[in-house]
Amino acid sequence: MNSAALDRLTDLDKRIVVALQRDGRASWRAVADAVGGTVTTVARRGQQLIADGVVRIAAIPALGAEGPYDSFWVRINATPGRHLEVAAELAKNPSVRFCTLVTGSYDVIAELVVRGGATRYPELIGGLQSIDGVARWRSDLIMHVYKVSLDWGRQLYGELLGPVGDGELVTSASLEDCGPEHFDAADLEILAVLREDGRETFQAIADRIGLNESSVRRRYERMRAARCVDVLTLVPSAALGMGAETILTVTVAPDRVDQVARELARYPFVRYLAALLDENALLCEVIAPSVPELYAFIRDSLAHLDGVEGWTANMELLYLKRGFIETPWWRSQLGSALEPA
Repeated sequence: MNSAALDRLTDLDKRIVVALQRDGRASWRAVADAVGGTVTTVARRGQQLIADGVVRIAAIPALGAEGPYDSFWVRINATPGRHLEVAAELAKNPSVRFCTLVTGSYDVIAELVVRGGATRYPELIGGLQSIDGVARWRSDLIMHVYKVSLDWGRQLYGELLGPVGDGELVTSASLEDCGPEHFDAADLEILAVLREDGRETFQAIADRIGLNESSVRRRYERMRAARCVDVLTLVPSAALGMGAETILTVTVAPDRVDQVARELARYPFVRYLAALLDENALLCEVIAPSVPELYAFIRDSLAHLDGVEGWTANMELLYLKRGFIETPWWRSQLGSALEPA
């Protein structure tokens, strides 16, 4: 995908993307009903967006599918000129859930999921810290996730999905991750196919793994109903005209962490929100249409929240991986930057 592909997106294309963010496996008829287009046109445009690499849809097991885990937020400084190579190597690692190039005091930021819990972190990071080009590595434990917004585009086309309610996108603290006991071998085979193509038909999956179509459908619907599978619709923020994707580390008075988090979670452009172990800080990913709107949020809202003591910020330049899935566009956007001299 190149910038020309993004420039060609129509209003209908953007509406299709937002509808797919809500449900990446929705039928083209359901998407057409949501966006107000004909089924033929919506199917053609949606399939083209996927073929062009503007959108990637994948279904993956819930985070706890392999058992207990802990997540670490990693901030990396690279030796001069090596930040691209460091990010690319990190993105290859199956334990890296998120990876992005950023501005500011760091070069690369990533989320590292440690299966088996925090005590196994030293076993995992030895190889990662020795990646050629890593100059400094700082990590922090993610203690609690307040919010994950998979359909952040609804702030632009909220009428397609209904208004964003207070706390509607907040991950409930009472929701337990699905553990290994929720899946059998056939379930995992189904999800392996859907990781490659989240819109693969049940019949095609059945043909690949040797089950009948009704069995595959029933298993998938059971996993979805139990919240044991996440369907991701990955799209560059620029495709929807969102030009300011930023990670804020917000320092909060110790007795106000939960209250500030709940206030921040109400904002529709807060995409991810979590509490970190170090410095009584909140990790807040914001996706805004423009730098002036980002500034307005910081000036008029964040700065006035009772308990906020300060923040640092890193603007995201290009994310290579989200939800354990590599984005289909990051290599093409970099062009020849990763080719050997």
